[in-house]
Amino acid sequence: MNDEPARATALVRAEYHLFQITDPQGPVADDLDATHNGLVSAVGGVIEVATGIHTGNVRVTVELYSQQPGPVAGWEEIAEMPCHSPSGEVLVTPMMEDPADLPSLASQGTGRYRLRVHALGRDTAVDDTTFDVMESYLIQSWPAAHQDALLVKATDAYGAQVRARPAGDTIVIDHEDSLGTQTGRERDILRRAGRGDYS
Repeated sequence: MNDEPARATALVRAEYHLFQITDPQGPVADDLDATHNGLVSAVGGVIEVATGIHTGNVRVTVELYSQQPGPVAGWEEIAEMPCHSPSGEVLVTPMMEDPADLPSLASQGTGRYRLRVHALGRDTAVDDTTFDVMESYLIQSWPAAHQDALLVKATDAYGAQVRARPAGDTIVIDHEDSLGTQTGRERDILRRAGRGDYS
């Protein structure tokens, strides 16, 4: 691969304030304590990217590199995350839909990678369900040995709000999502099934 990265952009459905990065054959991440960086976390072997909107489409661009790229200006939040691909396919995936029409982040097949996730616009429509595209994300990927998650830049208010939550805390935004309701229990089952958690 030369200095110009392979690059593609698509709209990705965010639900429950997130979209995911997954491998169809196994976990892409250990459950690292990345929950307080406000942008990416590892949950049940899946990498989750936190969105400001509750539900709607976000613009996601992926760039594939053979080695660590230089910094990109103009983004409000940036975080890095280790990633492992058992199958050679690391996909950007809505929580309850098929993978997005984007290339695999595992550009060189099975093995370890580093992901640098950038976010812009998360403060625009926090907690909303929207049909307009308000948020943009850039995910850069390159082969790399395991290193801990790293918060590179933190400037948006939504990221600060997420970082302020106690670890493992769940904020119920919609009363129908509460586990005390039938709808909430069903949504929780779907959420966990989307992560491969069938307990």
